[in-house]
Amino acid sequence: MPDVIPADSIGIVTPQIAQFDTPLTLSCGQTLSSYELVYETYGTLNKAASNAILICHALSGDHHAAGYHAMSDKKPGWWDSAIGPGKAIDTNKFFVIALNNLGGCCGSTGPTSINPETGQRWEASFPIVTVEDWVESQARLANLLGIQTFAAIVGGSLGGMQVLEWSIRFPTRLQSAVIVASAPKLSTQNIAFNEVARQSIRRDPDFFDGNYLDNSSVPTNGLGLARMLGHITYLSDDAMGAKFGRQMRHDSYQYNYGVEFEVESYLRYQGEAFTKRFDANTYMLMTKALDYFDPAAQTNGDLATVLSRAQCEFLLVSFTTDWRFSPERSEEIVNALVKAGKQVSYAKIEAAEGHDAFLFPIPRYMSVLNTFLTRVANRLTTEVK
Repeated sequence: MPDVIPADSIGIVTPQIAQFDTPLTLSCGQTLSSYELVYETYGTLNKAASNAILICHALSGDHHAAGYHAMSDKKPGWWDSAIGPGKAIDTNKFFVIALNNLGGCCGSTGPTSINPETGQRWEASFPIVTVEDWVESQARLANLLGIQTFAAIVGGSLGGMQVLEWSIRFPTRLQSAVIVASAPKLSTQNIAFNEVARQSIRRDPDFFDGNYLDNSSVPTNGLGLARMLGHITYLSDDAMGAKFGRQMRHDSYQYNYGVEFEVESYLRYQGEAFTKRFDANTYMLMTKALDYFDPAAQTNGDLATVLSRAQCEFLLVSFTTDWRFSPERSEEIVNALVKAGKQVSYAKIEAAEGHDAFLFPIPRYMSVLNTFLTRVANRLTTEVK
């Protein structure tokens, strides 16, 4: 935390908890009799409740998208570069909501929560959740907050899939959709990456079939390996080369299996750090939600047909070096929207950061996002007048 809070920072924020006692039937057929969603809000909701923006998080994200929880925090929320006074998602104009999805491990009901029917942790018994389930729960949160229609819903990567689902499932409840570095469904390669990650976790002897907390254990080796694999896919080859190259920890080869290259040290650090803040069961749930998402499956693979239900305008953004969700995947959505006769803008941003570029304040990216949302805000002002 800086000694002085910057003028464009949200500042100190306090998470809130929404309790739901209306049962939620999930796509898997199971039902949550009750559940909680933890969320944060930034900015002020106007009298018409028309200036709200929902932020949908990616695989390892959570509700803490901007600002600080305490002056002692080492860093702000995960999208602080985009959310705040005068920033692309301008909290002087919008009321911004960010939540931790069901199945998460940062306060919302998930595997580490207590199952009210048993009095024990859910752990491995927590049901599989899907993007569709998340969107349904998000709509219930919006109802609780008195928001019928969002000015915009914004998300990157897995968050972008949630935005796409919103446009299909609740077409009258959002005016604009911002989908960044995402895809209409996972490629076979991406499903394979997710399966390797899950197997890394499941084969850890400390996993205990997903009931590790009850066995006073944590599958840190498996979860760390899963994160290392994922982290490689989030970076571009150029970015990794520029950051590490073939830099060595020693002046010469050590001829052993310890850390010799700087990139090895970096990946081990990332894996270890991740195990201290994330839950293995949650990681597995999130990857399955990614795998299952395929809205065009309900229309025999015709994405344009299913997107014909949408009524909002769209902004799609991709990044040139993103090979996890390449520009071609965003363009599939763009082409389907054009075919469906929808209003869509598209920007392919030159960026060296790979998939993780959606988290960086790349000037052209922020400019595109700001221009689009300024138009959204101006329309709100015109409507009020």
